[in-house]
Amino acid sequence: MVDSFSFGEWTLRWLDGGVTNMDGGAMFGVVPKPLWSKKYPPNEQNQIELPTEPILIEMDGHRVLLESGVGTGKMSDKQKRNYGVTRESHIEESLGKLGLTRDDIDLVIMTHMHFDHAGGLTRKEDDKLVSAFPQAKIYTSKIEWDEMRAPNIRSKNTYWEENWKPIEEQVVAFEGEVTILPGLKMVHTGGHSDGHSVVLLEQNGETMIHMADLMPTHAHKNPLWVLAYDDYPMNSIEAKQKWIQKGLEENWWFSFYHDSYYRACKWDQSGKEMIDSVKRHSFEK
Repeated sequence: MVDSFSFGEWTLRWLDGGVTNMDGGAMFGVVPKPLWSKKYPPNEQNQIELPTEPILIEMDGHRVLLESGVGTGKMSDKQKRNYGVTRESHIEESLGKLGLTRDDIDLVIMTHMHFDHAGGLTRKEDDKLVSAFPQAKIYTSKIEWDEMRAPNIRSKNTYWEENWKPIEEQVVAFEGEVTILPGLKMVHTGGHSDGHSVVLLEQNGETMIHMADLMPTHAHKNPLWVLAYDDYPMNSIEAKQKWIQKGLEENWWFSFYHDSYYRACKWDQSGKEMIDSVKRHSFEK
């Protein structure tokens, strides 16, 4: 099943990009377990399920992929174990159900380039790594792209050469913010990574914001609930305060890449009550 949502005249579909299971404590930082576990329960190993499911946006004759999944056939057994990868990507199969192929994707939007977002940008073909979406322009912030290719001692654990070398000629790196298509904008925020960005979809008076790993699940709505994985947590908090407050005041949709329960949702202006949602249906195991 491919979950879909009509956003005005555009259609959003969540593709099978794989599933990770990460430590719940790390995903909620300094928040005590008795608090976060009520909103997002862990398994017996204290891990929480975090899908990595890209959003296919069909808009105005364009097919845009937001994030790329964890990838297929590139991770070792040790990496799968460490990152709790219980399912690798099946993007090609998801596209096939829609009568599409990888060549039909003409834009890929990368909020940041950590392995669980960027792993699906490349694939193996006859033991050689090639671009997974050869016809697409790939957008990410210049700060992110620069660090991807020259990571520091901390970030080298998530910025992997095999996820960027085959696609470097396709990358469009922006500074500040960029309008990619009418109604589709990326804004650099920093926080989770130095180059992290959010994505805004706007049309017919409605707005949807994709906050990526600033708010990876609905349970991360509290601006203070940031990840231990965040490189710059105070920047994450400031960005969350700004964008979540604006979204609540203006009745925006919030979409998710990692949420095991919801694809997107709306809250009332107080942020206390969820007033609309698109629920997630998991892909076949």
